[in-house]
Amino acid sequence: MIPAAFEYYRPTDMAGVLSVLEEHGDDARVVAGGHSLIPMMKLRMAEVPHLIDLQDVAGLTGISIDSGRVRIGAMTTQHEIINHAGLTDAAPIMREASLQIADPQVRYMGTVGGNVANGDPGNDMPGLMQCLDATFILVGPDGERSVVARDFYEAAYMTDRADDEVLTAVEFAAPKGGYAYEKQKRKIGDYATAAAAVLITKDGGTCASASIAMTNLSDTPVYSTDAGAALVGSSLDDASMKAVVAAMLGDIDPTEDNRGPIEFKRHAASVILRRAIENAWDRA
Repeated sequence: MIPAAFEYYRPTDMAGVLSVLEEHGDDARVVAGGHSLIPMMKLRMAEVPHLIDLQDVAGLTGISIDSGRVRIGAMTTQHEIINHAGLTDAAPIMREASLQIADPQVRYMGTVGGNVANGDPGNDMPGLMQCLDATFILVGPDGERSVVARDFYEAAYMTDRADDEVLTAVEFAAPKGGYAYEKQKRKIGDYATAAAAVLITKDGGTCASASIAMTNLSDTPVYSTDAGAALVGSSLDDASMKAVVAAMLGDIDPTEDNRGPIEFKRHAASVILRRAIENAWDRA
């Protein structure tokens, strides 16, 4: 449980961060809350000769809501998300999801940027960001660029972020209608066996729009376009719900691990998705 030797950097601005990244290339990594990278370094599953701590970098924290557009700095903690009244009013699904991440000790340090940037398929925020159709802001030597969350994840721990780029913020339009984030896990603090993020708007008694994303059921988060489309125009009748679940099951690709065999995970995904849809519908 002792990591290999590494050089530690704590710059105070983004120029200092990018300077170290440019100098050391693949041998350098940034760390936010540290709940993913540090355990891997201790287990010698990751060797990072040059570690850059983002804690003192100015401009990476804070939550702003302007004209229905939400921006959350990458170093904003889950605890801050939970306790921000304005964000809860604008996007209550953020608070609902953050409350289900790990435990209070982790949430005091764990950041939204760290949760979405490293490509861990078990993390809760990546799927939620896809459900919200969020955009990630990346800064590198060539300046700033934006990547939509639905295009960001390529494989487990592989994303569109270049080695010399830093994710600095997430942005999304405040969602309308009903919402739900449902998560099945073995015990408090664990990664999801299956989780679902759902947003629904209604037109009378029918579904006008739906956004559905699943967590920890493939090597990336899964935004299920077909599942959302199957829900639109329905009134949550049994046939429509079966079609939604079938579409979702066609998109996921779970693997067997200590959270259960494949068929159990597919069953858990079906139950969790139905529960999330019903809760979102009731809130719409």
